[in-house]
Amino acid sequence: MKLVGFFNRDGGIFRTTDMEAYEKRAEATFREAGHDFEAIVFSGKEIVPAMERAARRDDIDGIVAGGGDGTISAAASIAWKNGVALGVVPAGTMNLFARSLKVPLDIWQALDVLATGEVDHVDIASANGRPFIHQFSAGLHARMVRYRNSFSYRSRFGKMRASLRAAFGVVLNPPEFEVEFQALGVRETRRVSAVSVSNNPFGENALLYADDLRSGELGFYTAKPLKPIGVARLAVDMLRGKVRENADVMVMHPAEVHLHFPKLRAKANCVMDGELLPLERDIAIKLHPEELKVLVKQGLAAQVNEAERREPAA
Repeated sequence: MKLVGFFNRDGGIFRTTDMEAYEKRAEATFREAGHDFEAIVFSGKEIVPAMERAARRDDIDGIVAGGGDGTISAAASIAWKNGVALGVVPAGTMNLFARSLKVPLDIWQALDVLATGEVDHVDIASANGRPFIHQFSAGLHARMVRYRNSFSYRSRFGKMRASLRAAFGVVLNPPEFEVEFQALGVRETRRVSAVSVSNNPFGENALLYADDLRSGELGFYTAKPLKPIGVARLAVDMLRGKVRENADVMVMHPAEVHLHFPKLRAKANCVMDGELLPLERDIAIKLHPEELKVLVKQGLAAQVNEAERREPAA
């Protein structure tokens, strides 16, 4: 394959990595595996326009993106829109999409796996036409991200500390708002503290990422209006990977969800793949089954297919 690697030197672990050495290692690893490969290191502001330019080229089969979840989300959007494959090097704090793809979280091991891997097709979702690979959310999560963004941090661990401080702030001051939704033939109005729609249902893990990105379903979650003790219980269930068992959470698995916020505040926010954005009054969220081409470990696609064939019998 003809591939171009884009590494965000401002993203997570790359901030403390010898990027010249990493660039050389990446080129050597992919070329030894038979690929036509060029690696380029960019700043956070430069990387998205560079990926967009490369993905539009007729001679490119795919892009390999290295950085945090924001960089990977942008790369997935570009790859999907241009029909090229995406390789993910997890250099961020959470690396949620990489975890779903079973890519090693070590940035050096990831190069070996991607270079010798294969192309698979996974699901991607969109909200009002804007793609996302992890989740759209409003309420608790959006308030936590807004609180976190008000703190200063310069490192991965600084971001984690800021997130912890923000989480405590949300526990003490949970939001409450009204949402109308339509999914699976159900139309309903609810008062909630949180709405979340994920690209495939969350698995049983503390970080809330999908175990399988080819189920053909969204994960649609709403939480009833919560007091501080209710938010604390929800947080504990999240850490246990048991969100579905929380009595305050409703779970549905549609392929499409329509949301309407009848009493939308002027400065209301949502979060898409970790990015804080203005919340629109009406949102159509859709799943696009197996439309995103990704590089995965050799043989992984066959293992997933075999597991899916065994599941009904089990």
